[in-house]
Amino acid sequence: MRYAAITERLRTLGGDKWAVHNAARARRDAGEEILELTIGEPDISPAPELIEHCVASLRAGRTQYSNGRGEPGLVDALVEAYRPRHPQIGAENVLCFPGTQTALFAVMLGLVGPGEGVLIGDPYYATYEGVVSAAGGHVQAVPLHMERDFVLQPADLRAAITPDSRVLLLNTPHNPTGAVIDRATLEKLGTICAEHDLWIVCDEVYAELIFEGSFTSPLEIESLRERVVVVSSISKSHAATGFRSGWAIGPAEFCAALLPISETMLFGNQPFIADMTEAALRGDFDTSARMREAFGRRARMLCDRLNAVPGLSVQMPRGGMFLMLDVAGTGLNGEAFAWRLLDEQGVAVMPGSAFGGNGDGLVRVALTVPDAELEEAARRVDALCADLSVRSVPSTAML
Repeated sequence: MRYAAITERLRTLGGDKWAVHNAARARRDAGEEILELTIGEPDISPAPELIEHCVASLRAGRTQYSNGRGEPGLVDALVEAYRPRHPQIGAENVLCFPGTQTALFAVMLGLVGPGEGVLIGDPYYATYEGVVSAAGGHVQAVPLHMERDFVLQPADLRAAITPDSRVLLLNTPHNPTGAVIDRATLEKLGTICAEHDLWIVCDEVYAELIFEGSFTSPLEIESLRERVVVVSSISKSHAATGFRSGWAIGPAEFCAALLPISETMLFGNQPFIADMTEAALRGDFDTSARMREAFGRRARMLCDRLNAVPGLSVQMPRGGMFLMLDVAGTGLNGEAFAWRLLDEQGVAVMPGSAFGGNGDGLVRVALTVPDAELEEAARRVDALCADLSVRSVPSTAML
């Protein structure tokens, strides 16, 4: 039978990237004791008040069709939330979606055509290549360097631009590295994008999870607003990953052009979840503050423990839920290290190759498990490295 070309473009860009995670989950479900450090699923629950708000909305009958832009109360709440960054924002600048992933999918469909390029810092989040390829575009990888704190460098961006380039896709704080782009760098990147008439799409889902310093959105730079689209959700800020409630903020002309795509895909999200999201945005909850404290503490512990292990190198992330561990000094690439760690020590991490070609010597470690489990995982990583070191020493028995 025949299938559309999109099925071939996405054939290896879905669950295949999560092979180690899927294998670990299957082993755990079969009864093995596995320490799972693969995905950004917070170990902190959503605020009980938000759950109750969602249930109350369901009971009140908020189960009918929505509209393509989003429930009016949620749209108003988003306008208020973004006004400090974008003083001229109105309802015409807002589109609501079931999660950041859906928002990115729709945004790429609206901005990228067949054969066109999307510039992305490499390593990059595992699904970015899929949303670009789904639109018929291709990723133009821009290397991120550990010695530059994984922050996208303007010179590297300029060198990567081609006549096919249409969009710069940013993610700050960055998954998988935890890098945060400062305002000065954003301004330089924005100047380059303006010179080449590029859109800037910024995934800001981790904006509330910065350990040190402050967050800057490209929306705050007035000269860039005509070319900036930001996407986000309550998945990370309110530990509400399964509720799938996100949005896109952009120029009115862009939102008007994208609205028919959104309506064709979804025709709105669920009103009872929109009500909960509105309550999350308008409320005063400590969920993100508790996550910031916990993830920052765990990241510092891992940096202290693992930088003392021969063959390993790790930098303190500035935000997010992960850190990147350089394992090249062990003699293994990230893929081999991740599988050995799972098979021999029962610890699951993500190989850096799942996040682009520049992640080959890295693994991503999630900070989303209790401290004691993370400390035990660090001990097991140390044990694997010690075993690898012993195996690499030639035997002297025959000398």
